Amino acid sequence: MKFSKRALIKLKNKNKKLKPSKYKKLKRATFRGRIKGTEERPRLSVYRSNENIYVQIIDDTNSKTLLACSTLDRAVKLAIPIGRTCDASRLMGKKLAELSLKKNITKIVFDRGPYLYHGRIKALADGVRAGGLQF
Repeated sequence: MKFSKRALIKLKNKNKKLKPSKYKKLKRATFRGRIKGTEERPRLSVYRSNENIYVQIIDDTNSKTLLACSTLDRAVKLAIPIGRTCDASRLMGKKLAELSLKKNITKIVFDRGPYLYHGRIKALADGVRAGGLQF
């Protein structure tokens, strides 16, 4: 089911029995429906935990993960031991851009998921841009 933002707000206000987790899933489905990765412009998907940040470059037409990187990778871990900082996210973004340019990926679609474009997510995007990828 896909709902518009206005319909989600009405549904949330009207039906008080709707659990927050259900509402989050509905909201995520509507946002994810607008972002698709193709062979020319794969999707850069971000997952952020309290300790680390994980990134994948995904081709949705073939359902394949082309690249993956995280703050647990050896190159990032040796440079910055703590993965929950903006510096670690920025460094990981540069490393991911370097790996993707080796695979001839220059343009991507940024999928921040349910996270706000702020802090570590913004630092990651800046690092990817500094590495040479285009959103």
